[in-house]
Amino acid sequence: MQPVDFTTLTATCSELRAQWLPARLEQVYQRDRFTVSLALRTMKGRGWIDLSWHPVAARICVGDPPPRIPDTFTFSEQLRHQLSGLALVSIAPVSSWERVIDLQFAKRPGEPALWHLYAEIMGKYSNVILTAQDNLVVTCAHQVSAKQSTVRPIQTGQPYEMPPSLTDAVPSLSESQNRWQSRISLVPGQLKGNMLKNYRGMSKALVLSMIRSASLDPEQSTDSLNPDQWQQLFQRWLYWLQCLENSKFHPSFTPEGYTVIDWPAPENVGAVSCPPSDSSFLTSVKSVTESVAELPSSVQELLNSYYTGEINQEVFAQLRHQLTQKLNNVLAKLRLKANTFKERLQQSADADTHKSQADLLMANLQHWEPGMKSISLPDFETEKPVIIALNPEKNAVQNAQALYKKHQKLKRARIAVEPLLAAVQEEIDYLEQVEVALSVLETYRNTQDLQTLAEIREELIQQKYLDVPDYRSTDKNAAIEFHRYQTPSGFELLIGRNNRQNDQLTFRTANDYDLWFHTLEIPGSHALLRLKPGTVAEETDLQFAADMTAYYSRARHSEQVPVVYTEPKYVYKPKGAKPGMVVYKQERIVWGRPQQAPA
Repeated sequence: MQPVDFTTLTATCSELRAQWLPARLEQVYQRDRFTVSLALRTMKGRGWIDLSWHPVAARICVGDPPPRIPDTFTFSEQLRHQLSGLALVSIAPVSSWERVIDLQFAKRPGEPALWHLYAEIMGKYSNVILTAQDNLVVTCAHQVSAKQSTVRPIQTGQPYEMPPSLTDAVPSLSESQNRWQSRISLVPGQLKGNMLKNYRGMSKALVLSMIRSASLDPEQSTDSLNPDQWQQLFQRWLYWLQCLENSKFHPSFTPEGYTVIDWPAPENVGAVSCPPSDSSFLTSVKSVTESVAELPSSVQELLNSYYTGEINQEVFAQLRHQLTQKLNNVLAKLRLKANTFKERLQQSADADTHKSQADLLMANLQHWEPGMKSISLPDFETEKPVIIALNPEKNAVQNAQALYKKHQKLKRARIAVEPLLAAVQEEIDYLEQVEVALSVLETYRNTQDLQTLAEIREELIQQKYLDVPDYRSTDKNAAIEFHRYQTPSGFELLIGRNNRQNDQLTFRTANDYDLWFHTLEIPGSHALLRLKPGTVAEETDLQFAADMTAYYSRARHSEQVPVVYTEPKYVYKPKGAKPGMVVYKQERIVWGRPQQAPA
């Protein structure tokens, strides 16, 4: 993930000052343990600014409205208590070339600042710190004790200290090319490494984009550059400094992440041949740019889109792994339990054999002799010899009584085990349904995928399969769209993403004219073919719905899958059934072809 560097921070603060000063602070909300959002209102409107101290995604930018769930964090409560109703009057760096921004709050514009909210955007050392006029720390996102850092502890009640000063050279437009070039090439090495370690404000993303825009190889040695190449690179250097000085930024996405600098074409600053590797890079940049449906109109939009997507992708992968592991463990235990019950039922199947042996023995007491370990007697019907194992310490009647007791015990075991097996099998069926919903979500594509996972997690918590002490419910108002498709005749096909949506689709969305689809005795999503009064689905529509239903099932990799369909009024939810579990009647079958669905 690309971190926010000095150039990006300068660009975003430039936009924030132009759009949000002055502004009234109306609300403070902490989204998670790394991000707090400030609701600001200006004469033009209202919006949210995110301050994040995430170890790899620290940033300050305009964000989306937070979810409508309670905020239980102490840090945001302290900020809300001190800053609510005040005016944001300044967004300024504390010193040049530092990634620390001072957000100043006063009673009204033009008056001295009463509070300073410092946003330190410094990678894993990022923090958000609130101080009063006396420069004492009132609260902070996370405190740093003297044991954790002897250089710069951060604790409430202590004076706020700036981060240690940088020692690298300060970039300047007045610096000559010879001085700049000698500083970078003093110790021969990789071009990108030498640029990174000799000047302030440098970052890996900035250096790579700057070098590549000059048609150079970041890996090449500084000794290998000719005068024209040095000139080309120096022109990019000056262009970057001019962008910072004039607040001239152009946000766009790149194959590695994003950039806020619109680098000029090589021919605009001198003719230098472009190596094949760099040509391919520039081509890939162009292709990425062209593939984006809507280019970001501002740095704020770019940062919010990029970091929201990257963080959601990480959260998605972690949450999916957690849920998959939990499901696998629970299902393994339930299947083991089910196999045990099945073995006991199999043993119970021999109950009648014990009874017939006891009857045979009682009818032939005269053939028993003391000390016998077994006896062979003719069967009542077939007259074939039946060998009965005996206890030599018991007489014939006692052995027969033992067989009768065993018969009764096995009969009682069947009566007791059958409902237990049915309950375990019901749990297995339900969890396999959840497992299918997870298997469809292989990779993160949009925020709805993450919300679908969050709903599955919430469902498992409610069903007592997950124990999360500090769990907070998801936003019920943030509705997730069903999977939507159009059949060959133009009818709409809706498919549930998880069990919550399956229930909603079947029992709240469906009407009397629709058709309900589900794979036959195979875990999968519910599907609903929407039909208007007086319309009839063609065979191609039914086949399309069956193909898609089979695709969103456990049998999605099969060639053919039996799919049932019926009217929604014939679909019922048994009393006490878990989410997504239904029974149906008057169904018809069509064979779905899941391999045709992606086409």
